[in-house]
Parts: sequence; structure tokens; C-alpha cells
Amino acid sequence: MEDEVNITELIHRGGIFRNVEGSDPKEVYAKVSKMIDLPDGMTSDQVYNALCAREDVLSTAVGNGIALPHARAPIMKNEKDQRICVVYLKEPIDMKAPDERNVFVMFILLTHNSQIHLKILSTLAGLFRSAQFRKALEDHADEATLSSLIKELA
Repeated sequence: MEDEVNITELIHRGGIFRNVEGSDPKEVYAKVSKMIDLPDGMTSDQVYNALCAREDVLSTAVGNGIALPHARAPIMKNEKDQRICVVYLKEPIDMKAPDERNVFVMFILLTHNSQIHLKILSTLAGLFRSAQFRKALEDHADEATLSSLIKELA
């Protein structure tokens, strides 16, 4: 699966954002959508609106303080434009997670098609099962640390 979906490359493209402020998902999305380096033809408003529309349907919190915000439909026009933005929040927020734990990190998925989106979700779900990976997230791991763990665990 690593050949089909390169999580480390997607995170490299998307970037890691630290100490992002916001008291609810929409405030966080408003800030992050303006921070993301987007491809030509895509606006921060498009990203913000897509993330909010999905969150309005059902919380993207998955438990263990982690959320996977994403659009309801693929938002990127080209495969090379796909990215995952890792967002460490300044203060954890309540996103109605199944385990009732406040979210402290988000993996914002901006994908090109549904199949790739599902492969990314599956790979991330496997990583989130690892206590070692979750601990790294709690320590606000940098890109190099996350990449190393992903290569080791995925």
C-alpha cells in the first residue's frame, strides 16, 4: 500500500502547523485554510467551506484526540495536488469524539479521488492503532519523526 499512497509525501506537501488556535472546528478550519499552500485555481474559501460542510454532517473526530477533517467529495483537481495537513492545536477542542476525548491533532485530507481517500484513511487508521505513533502525536512530533514512524509502521 505504501507504493500506492505515500503518506509521508502527502504530509510533506501539506505541511505541519503548530499551536493553531480555535475554540471549535470551524475556527480552526478558517485559520488553517488560509495557512495551507494551495495549488493554482483553489482558494482557502473552497477548502474552508468543504471542511465545514463535512463537519456539519458528522464529526470527523476518530478518538484518541485525533480528527480527520476532509471534504465530502474529492476537492483537488490533480493527483499531484493532494496533501495531508497535520494540525497541532494550541488547546484541545471538543469535537464530539466517540471516546469523548478532546481533539489535539487533526490530519486534514485534501484528496483527488475517493479510492485514494479511502486508502489514506485506512493507512492512517492503522497508524493510529500504534501506541508509539499516538505518543509521537501527543509530543507534537515534527515531519522527520512522523515520516520515520510511518515508514517503520505502515
